Amino acid sequence: MNNTQITPIDIENIFDDNEVIVSKTDLKGHIIYANDIFCRVAEMAPDEAIGAPHSIIRHPDMPRSIFYMLWQAIQEKKEIFAYVKNMARSGHYYWVFAHVTPTFDEKGEIVGYHSSRRTAPKKNIGIISDLYKKIRDVEKGYSNRKEGMEAGVAFINSLLAEKNMSYDEFVWSLGN
Repeated sequence: MNNTQITPIDIENIFDDNEVIVSKTDLKGHIIYANDIFCRVAEMAPDEAIGAPHSIIRHPDMPRSIFYMLWQAIQEKKEIFAYVKNMARSGHYYWVFAHVTPTFDEKGEIVGYHSSRRTAPKKNIGIISDLYKKIRDVEKGYSNRKEGMEAGVAFINSLLAEKNMSYDEFVWSLGN
């Protein structure tokens, strides 16, 4: 399954507030573990998920810039929290509040990544959707995808500078 072949459908897949979607990836972002909640909400059998790139659940409404910032943080051995709109196999969407961390070996080297996701607070979805649309509009203003992503990151950093906040402070200021 390739998510570029899936047509997004404006139907939300719901999971309980007390459930946690968990996945682990290798250094290249290929799934090495997915719990049953991940498989159910993403509408994938475990054997479809394992070995697939984690981007298989990427919704086209997600700005590339947000993933760039996420990857930068975890490759610098930091954790990050982010709102993410994912896409299930059917094209349905689901919003999550993700906590992504690097996984370390006994020498302190990164050997993979771990993500735990809870339901995103409904009160924040509109704010985040509007922000992500603005970021995507900035990204789309460039014919070169890399330049668009860089412009998106600059846009985010400019907004954060106006608020005198770090990305983490912004995310937590929404109340989770």
